[in-house]
Amino acid sequence: MENLTVNAYETPTPLMQLASIQSPEPKSLVVQPWDKNLVKQIAKAITDADLGVGVSAEDQLVRVNFPPMTEETRKEVTKKLHQKMEEARVGVRSQREKIKEEIIRQERDKVMTEDERYKRLEELDKLVKDYNELIKDLGDKKEAAIMTV
Repeated sequence: MENLTVNAYETPTPLMQLASIQSPEPKSLVVQPWDKNLVKQIAKAITDADLGVGVSAEDQLVRVNFPPMTEETRKEVTKKLHQKMEEARVGVRSQREKIKEEIIRQERDKVMTEDERYKRLEELDKLVKDYNELIKDLGDKKEAAIMTV
């Protein structure tokens, strides 16, 4: 819902800039706009986004209820989880490359010795391996939670 835009005051505005979003229960959200006149526009934007959720507009807030997940939606959410995990791994690799280039530059500029470079590169590789294992462990736990009926 953080990417959702609402037509507020004739301007598309991100929902996050118009309201606070809270989760009073595991399967529902409460969207409380700072301007109470936007309740209907927010409810319409959530409905139009076709998220597969139940939306009800009340006097000063919008309630969003999530239906129980079907096997198909569980698989779809798991697929998105795997995409996010891959994005995290790519981010780790990207940072690794930046740091590796900096280490090589420091050796070339005679800030560190060749032995120090090898030691730092080994430490970097170990750190990257640890983070990749953490991403995998967190992903596996989340996947198990998603697939639990």
